[in-house]
Amino acid sequence: MYELGVVHRSITRPDPADVASLAPFGVATVHEAMGRTGLMRPYVRPVYPGAKVCGPAVTVLLQPGDNWMLHVAVEQLQPGDVLVAACTTESEDGFFGELLATSARAHGAAGLIIDGGCRDVAELQEMDFPVFSRAVNAKGTVKATLGSVNIPVICANAHVVPGDVVVADADGVVVVPAGRVAEVAEASRAREDNEARKRARLATGELGLDMYAMRDPLKAAGLRYVD
Repeated sequence: MYELGVVHRSITRPDPADVASLAPFGVATVHEAMGRTGLMRPYVRPVYPGAKVCGPAVTVLLQPGDNWMLHVAVEQLQPGDVLVAACTTESEDGFFGELLATSARAHGAAGLIIDGGCRDVAELQEMDFPVFSRAVNAKGTVKATLGSVNIPVICANAHVVPGDVVVADADGVVVVPAGRVAEVAEASRAREDNEARKRARLATGELGLDMYAMRDPLKAAGLRYVD
């Protein structure tokens, strides 16, 4: 299924202006605007409060308990990239910590999404390096088995192609195909504008029952009010 032992040096990233236009929107908005697709499993969580990131994916395929390929991937980073690390099988070992974050940041990384564990959470928070992981685990890893860098991966049930844009915040992680970034940013803006109008109406006391015209469908479904 996976190509092992390869590093693809050339990947196609979306226009940085399109990535910047997507960055202000939250994961829930982007997920809905994209037709409710691209969401990673909810077990991938920020390792500290307030962490968020948006950028093109440099993908990494790890072997369980082995972080060798993360070191290899750092060389392929460009400013604003997000490391997206999957594993050949489930593993919650601490693949990533402060030292790797320092190296990744020096080469332009904006953050990490990993279907595995990380450690040094206090240090990651202090340096404000956003990490979204399957687990927090102090258990270390070895450097012995080849995976790959910049191949398509399945990370927490989401298909990620190198150059796709990942958006992550307190609500989770969503993957936007590289060719759809501008379209999804525009749809996200339209959705937020629509929600702003709804929010203003709800703030005045208008009920969702009326704003969304729910009363007739509820009656048809058999809802009864009893005084």
